[in-house]
Amino acid sequence: MHLLKSHRFNHTPSSEITPPEVYHGRREWLQHLALGAAGTALAGWAAREAHAQVAAPGKLARLPAARSAVAGAQVMDKPTAYGDVTSYNNFYEFGTDKADPARNAHTLKPRPWTVTVEGECKRPQTFDLDALLKLAPMEERIYRLRCVEGWSMVIPWVGWSLAELIKKIEPTGNAKYVQFITLADKAQMPGIRSSVLDWPYTEGLRLDEALHPLTLLAFGLYGEVLPNQNGAPVRLVVPWKYGFKSAKSIVKIRLVEKQPLSSWERAAAQEYGFFSNVNPAVDHPRWSQASERRIGEDGLFAKKRPTLMFNGYEAQVGQLYAGMDLKKFY
Repeated sequence: MHLLKSHRFNHTPSSEITPPEVYHGRREWLQHLALGAAGTALAGWAAREAHAQVAAPGKLARLPAARSAVAGAQVMDKPTAYGDVTSYNNFYEFGTDKADPARNAHTLKPRPWTVTVEGECKRPQTFDLDALLKLAPMEERIYRLRCVEGWSMVIPWVGWSLAELIKKIEPTGNAKYVQFITLADKAQMPGIRSSVLDWPYTEGLRLDEALHPLTLLAFGLYGEVLPNQNGAPVRLVVPWKYGFKSAKSIVKIRLVEKQPLSSWERAAAQEYGFFSNVNPAVDHPRWSQASERRIGEDGLFAKKRPTLMFNGYEAQVGQLYAGMDLKKFY
């Protein structure tokens, strides 16, 4: 989808730094300084300040985690409120309205749970949830989430890099892609009775995308286990791609040689490509991708935000697509 573009911050001379009273709060002022002449040191300080705002809401079981040191895993944007993250969802297995998952997902049973990992690997196996929770140290990562519909969030996830799991099952030389298959149970998921998509919901990544350290297997958000409506008990998070690429309630992961067909490709290939990288220069037929509405910033005078190439992760992932025509491979 698009030709790669580089994005650089315009640094502001120190004499032109806007005073803090102009901003809504201390964090916004710190971010302004961090992007201006104050440089790297203040950027790190501002990031720590943003993290201090992330607190467990006390709704579900705690899932302790250390802050991630992965490059790009700690965005400085203000996290979206927990109430918005857990009440405004696309999870068609529980209904197509944004409020349906929160209303209907109480029927999902996240325990017991197993994830089978198979295909082009030397050590295929089935993991129960407790084994997955212990497979690697939990990390807190604050990622942007960009929906193809033109809205966005910032979410503090808890999990670890999917690469940790893939390494354990030892891919063969034939493994070129990773397919994700999610739960499809009519008894637990009322939306499965609908024909809006072919079930189960499936997604896929190229192997190098799956192995990128930013690709997250998530078990929680806001310091607690995942709410059902957000993909409990385990989901994928690929922050530089549109949100539908991040499969929820995963039950099977397959390493395959040929590019797998995802659910949205099957439903409308002309609208949803395999890569689905966030790209402000390539619109969806129904939604412009040039800007986005950040959930929680919906006031009368709230402006849309310009969408960033690869959702702001170009420095970390742009090399994965070097030389590709990203308009053709959308």
